[in-house]
Amino acid sequence: MPISRPSASSAFGLALTLVGGAALAQDTAKSRIEREGGTAMQRLEKAVGKAKLQESTTRGPNLSARPDPHSRQRAFEGLRKHRISPEIDQRARAARAAAETQFAAQREHMAERLREALGLQPAEMDAVAKAVTRPPSSWVPVLFVSSSMPLPVLRAYAQQLERAKGVLAFRGMPGGMRKMGPMAKLSTQILRIDPGCEGPACAMRNVQIIIDPLVFRQHGIARVPALAMIPSDPAQPYCEREADSPRAAHIVYGDAALSGLIEEYRRIGGEVEVKNVQALLGGA
Repeated sequence: MPISRPSASSAFGLALTLVGGAALAQDTAKSRIEREGGTAMQRLEKAVGKAKLQESTTRGPNLSARPDPHSRQRAFEGLRKHRISPEIDQRARAARAAAETQFAAQREHMAERLREALGLQPAEMDAVAKAVTRPPSSWVPVLFVSSSMPLPVLRAYAQQLERAKGVLAFRGMPGGMRKMGPMAKLSTQILRIDPGCEGPACAMRNVQIIIDPLVFRQHGIARVPALAMIPSDPAQPYCEREADSPRAAHIVYGDAALSGLIEEYRRIGGEVEVKNVQALLGGA
């Protein structure tokens, strides 16, 4: 039996039918997506609104907002009307008194330990403190020395510096910065007017002794003894001084009497700086 072939018109009609079906399917899918998308957007908006509501409820009131004057006035009035319980007030006062007593005991304990470390009695420490006074604010004679120098030489310099209102400067302490006993003993030996005197009643010289490695570094001190006329207070703690604090214009080296070092400083251009010091040394 012969196979019949479709005509061109029937084929064209079939193609239109297929295209129309596809278009209808696309329209149906698009409508469903739009419908479901709208529903999804509504659910998303509800979820976001619910989250914001929960967040605002959790955070509480906005404290950064400044309250109105009436609210603040009511709040202050409420605080003024609030009465402190006598029991709480009594307990607070008792706790404060106990803390002050404990602090005083700890301070005395630390002072006792310091006296033991220095090897000095309380009266001796008071004598050393009374002998230490700050020099005037003009040019101050600072004599750079070392603990390795003979004690008689250091004592002689201290005697001369007392008249000149000068300062003895050490780079460090014998035995290291952690051991204060040797330095305290050396300072006492230098400042005692009578080297054979023992005890708290010994008279002390009015000379400032400082331990300052920075002032050595600032002036480039390579050997001692050395003299500098510093236009500031060298007794000020170096942690409180500026890095560019005033420095001496000249440095004089030499194992000579203080008057000789002062004269040499005047000769090299420091006549103004040493004028007051020379008057003090000459008038004694």
